[in-house]
Amino acid sequence: MNPQDTDAGRPRGLFDSLKGLLATLSALAQTRLELLGTELEEQVARLAILLVWSIIALFLVFTAVVLAAVAIVIVFWDEHRVLVAFGLAGTLALLAGGALMFVVNQLKERPRMFQATLEELAKDRQRLE
Repeated sequence: MNPQDTDAGRPRGLFDSLKGLLATLSALAQTRLELLGTELEEQVARLAILLVWSIIALFLVFTAVVLAAVAIVIVFWDEHRVLVAFGLAGTLALLAGGALMFVVNQLKERPRMFQATLEELAKDRQRLE
């Protein structure tokens, strides 16, 4: 009888089971790390796009506000230029406060980072229990 024939019919031993478990855990960890890397790349790309468009928007808004303020002050130059300048400054300060509140609210409501990875790890933990 060939020794290979007896091994094929024999149940797996403890070391074979541990070896299979380690291979499974290694594949599981690799999959999760790849998912984590993909999510990180998506977040970085999203952040870069948001940053570029935010800078463009801020530049254009700043330019428009300065030109509008200068135009309004020129219109009221002879009568109430100081009052108009303070009114514009107060209005812009209120708008800036509203914008700041919006940004803070958006930061609080942003999706949790690596959510899909965390969900998959929770599912893995449940399956192993």
